[in-house]
Amino acid sequence: MSIKKISSALISVFDKDGLEPIVKKLHEQGVTFYSTGGTEAFIKDLGIPVVPVEDVTSYPSILGGRVKTLHPKVFGGILNRQDNESDVQQMQEYNIPQIDVVIVDLYPFEKTVASGASEADIIEKIDIGGISLIRAAAKNFKDTVIVASVNEYADFLDVITKNNGGTTLEERKLFATKAFHTSSHYDTAIFNYFNQDETFYKESVSNGQVLRYGENPHQKGFFFGEFDKMFTKLHGKELSYNNLLDVDAAVNLIGEFKTDGPTFAILKHNNACGIATRNTVKEAYLDALAGDPTSAFGGVLITNAKIDKAAADEINSLFCEVVIAPAYDDDAAAVLQEKKNRILLVQHDVTLPTKQVRTCLNGLLVQDKDNITDNKEHLQTVTITSPTTQEIEDLIFASKICKHTKSNTIVFAKNKQLFASGTGQTSRVDALRHAIEKAVSFNFELNGAVMASDAFFPFPDCVELAKNAGITAVIQPGGSIKDELSINYCNENNVAMVFTGTRHFKH
Repeated sequence: MSIKKISSALISVFDKDGLEPIVKKLHEQGVTFYSTGGTEAFIKDLGIPVVPVEDVTSYPSILGGRVKTLHPKVFGGILNRQDNESDVQQMQEYNIPQIDVVIVDLYPFEKTVASGASEADIIEKIDIGGISLIRAAAKNFKDTVIVASVNEYADFLDVITKNNGGTTLEERKLFATKAFHTSSHYDTAIFNYFNQDETFYKESVSNGQVLRYGENPHQKGFFFGEFDKMFTKLHGKELSYNNLLDVDAAVNLIGEFKTDGPTFAILKHNNACGIATRNTVKEAYLDALAGDPTSAFGGVLITNAKIDKAAADEINSLFCEVVIAPAYDDDAAAVLQEKKNRILLVQHDVTLPTKQVRTCLNGLLVQDKDNITDNKEHLQTVTITSPTTQEIEDLIFASKICKHTKSNTIVFAKNKQLFASGTGQTSRVDALRHAIEKAVSFNFELNGAVMASDAFFPFPDCVELAKNAGITAVIQPGGSIKDELSINYCNENNVAMVFTGTRHFKH
């Protein structure tokens, strides 16, 4: 825990916010400063002496600023091992100044890409000298301190204030760890900008959040992402691992109804147990709740419309974990905040990732998200009987739900209301029977309802069961070598069936 005093510092940063107090604190300790360009001018403007790096290297900044610090006298000062006799001798022989701390903030590559800048501007924001300084100083953490980002300025100021201008080995190693994260994250962003080969996969996510636990209390859990960009949290306890999974499922489902009328969905264990589209949010909520009021207990609620007080009064009587909406009337938010632990989220319109990633065996599975939403233009009527206009609307409605329900799944809907679904069954027949049983148990009249399936029917048994339950129209992807068996049954029994050509498995 011995403290090593800082006697010299090389500072070359892009972002100077928060730098002034560091420079002043080090100056109080008699530290010698080396710097370049804008940072050099910044230090001079504080009235503090600074040695230009070009005075050390005898080379000016060249190639339009592309080469400033890339020189043996700079990197020798950073990388020398102060307990190595040969290094000490060479430092003296070549008149290399000792550098005890390096403060760098890299060019903003990711922000430049996100801004839509030209390729030429983006290339110029690939930092070369800065990234080299970071790696050198971090490698030599035994003797050198590396502050690799504006995000570390405050922590470094705290350290040198506490230690009167010095650092411990433990602190230097911690700064080195953060520095290698900065450099690896930066290189990942550059690689992903250039990469066109989808067989390579690199990702770097910062700002991990420690969760109370994982899926179960004996499992550790973490969330890596920018939750605050997606949501404003108005009220409630911290979200759990399972809450986040349900919120993810809810957001993906309601995204299918973004341009529809007021739609309300209730999810449990990542599956919709109720959803309806109506003229008002209150009506949509009540009809969604009717889909399965038992499963709704402790669920996640989401809507595509502002929640008013009339809807909030109804929602408030249900125990639910999370409520998500694009906005709330003030009096509605006040009602929903009456429950201490209920989580209220305002959803923002942000772009979601286009890839899905999950661990598998000793590696990862990566795939494109299922970004196809079945619509009227996709439908191919394959039966003599065509679906009515209302049935087509219900078929599309059911298909959207089916896409976001665990396979094997069957969904029943009528008048843009989920009547029942069979979720996560090992056979499609079991899923269908489960859906019929649920619909009957909640007193839904299936006569005139429609059915959606996430995959084709290899045999006519499913359409036969559906017809006997009252289903009059069916939507499915088609593609079985025995499609004609199901088509023939529907033709013989006056059932309309449409193919979409797109399978929507969800495992």
